[in-house]
Amino acid sequence: MKKLIFLIVILVAIASLSDAQDAQTVINNALKLLGASDLKTLEYSGSGLSFAFGQNPNPNTPWPKFNVKSYTKGINYESGASSQRLVRTQGENPPRGGGQQPVIGEQTQNQDIDSNSPWTGRVQILITPYGFLKGALANKPTVKSSSVGGKKYNVVSFMAENKYTLNGYVNDQGLIEKVETWVDNAVLGDLPIEVNYSDYKDFNGLKFPTRIVQKDGGYPVYDLTINDVKPNADVTIQPPVAPAAPMVAVEKVADGIYYVAGGGATASIAVEFTDFVTVIEAPLSEGRSLAVIAEIKKLIPNKPIKYVVNTHHHFDHSSGLRTYVAEGAAVVTHEINKVFYQNTFRLPHTLNPDKLEQSKKKAVIESFADKKTITDGVRTIELYHIAGNPHNDGIIMVYFPKERILAEADMFPRIPANAPVPEKPSPFTVNLLENIDRLKLDFDMILPFHGTVSNKAELMRVSGRSN
Repeated sequence: MKKLIFLIVILVAIASLSDAQDAQTVINNALKLLGASDLKTLEYSGSGLSFAFGQNPNPNTPWPKFNVKSYTKGINYESGASSQRLVRTQGENPPRGGGQQPVIGEQTQNQDIDSNSPWTGRVQILITPYGFLKGALANKPTVKSSSVGGKKYNVVSFMAENKYTLNGYVNDQGLIEKVETWVDNAVLGDLPIEVNYSDYKDFNGLKFPTRIVQKDGGYPVYDLTINDVKPNADVTIQPPVAPAAPMVAVEKVADGIYYVAGGGATASIAVEFTDFVTVIEAPLSEGRSLAVIAEIKKLIPNKPIKYVVNTHHHFDHSSGLRTYVAEGAAVVTHEINKVFYQNTFRLPHTLNPDKLEQSKKKAVIESFADKKTITDGVRTIELYHIAGNPHNDGIIMVYFPKERILAEADMFPRIPANAPVPEKPSPFTVNLLENIDRLKLDFDMILPFHGTVSNKAELMRVSGRSN
């Protein structure tokens, strides 16, 4: 029996060594065929489409589209750094969804990544064909044969940082057609990323795909046509600015009503009731929500957070919701989001287990169509659906009738007093005012979830209306 076990162990070890050797052969052959064996830096450029991740007009539609006038990416594979520059214009006409719509004229977006950046940034280097192959060589790769859609592939796999799995599909010509991996996302959990590469052409001895389509969470985030590639170019990458630690700044705007902002982050509002607390908006991340919850417990001690109100499902406004569910709060949201949250709150978060993943609590979701009131008989807040809004199909605003306060998200841009007002106001602002008029809401103060405390006069100025 001992001899049999020993023989099995030896056979397994030989098989593993053979797999590793086969994987290295596949990788080295691919690097050679691509002309990338000595590739240290790379710059490529083109144009196409980009899509705003997590900013769809409702949870059941793709991410909103933008036209990419120019796109340039530089990578230093040796230092693990990259820079990305794209110039985009409005793609949805009329605008539908978020992502800083509507874009007036051209907008430039820059992204710099280095070895100290979060994994979600660094992985963008490893999912390029050459980054994948170089990463596989350094991380004990394996290979297996697979057939997809009638085509045969060598699927090379490896695990980065002992945590993240990457798979690369190498065709019979030695070209990588697809790279897939999974990263942590505060809303969607173990988020699938898939990049498809096609139409390879030769650029100064380097074979490079001239069509790149990347999907995050099942929907495209990039669809690019590449027209210029410079292998081993002189790539200059600016060190990225380190993210600031979560900061909480509280402004008491009325008795028992606290505007919780800080650090340029999306704000929340804490509202004290007789025997409970309602928090409006849970943005950005679990870290942000934990910091806000800790501050609320100082401001309003010995009262549980009973409700967390979600103005809309866009990820910058919903990425902290799971933390409140773990805290025991019920989520109050528009009915269009109910099934989406029922599903996402159950998604696995194995790559970075959060409080809800650890607690296994079941979410309580209270949804409504047009209006919902939260009251204890003394204080009242009213939640209204902003009907027909192009930013988000289920977006809501919050009204404090006694205090004459309106809270809103993403509805009007803050324009400096000495700056000219655009000739044509944002359609989001126009729609907000239509709903305010329809509901006959009377208010003085505005609490925006992006920006700073404002007032009705500013809203009228930005909209081009006198009253």
